[in-house]
Amino acid sequence: MMTILRIVLLASLIICAISVSLSRNLLTSVVIYMAFSLTMTSIWLLLESPDLAITEAAVGAGVTSILFFVTLRKIHSIQTEAAEEIEEIEEKEEDHEQAESKL
Repeated sequence: MMTILRIVLLASLIICAISVSLSRNLLTSVVIYMAFSLTMTSIWLLLESPDLAITEAAVGAGVTSILFFVTLRKIHSIQTEAAEEIEEIEEKEEDHEQAESKL
């Protein structure tokens, strides 16, 4: 049973590594990175290294992911609903102005 679990965890690590390198969306890449880190945490627990598992969970999935999210927010890669609504309103106004200028 443990062998099957180890194989599944290693396969998920490989899948995460490949998918994060092929992902074009930064937010998706961060979420995949978090999954990779949590999988590594499980592997460290299976290898009976609880100190490394705790460190991986805290630093890998916790602090680093939060820093990535903050960075994405700062570079405006993650948009809030309000920002999206403002963009839609501006687009509608531009379309309305273009329609009026044609008349």
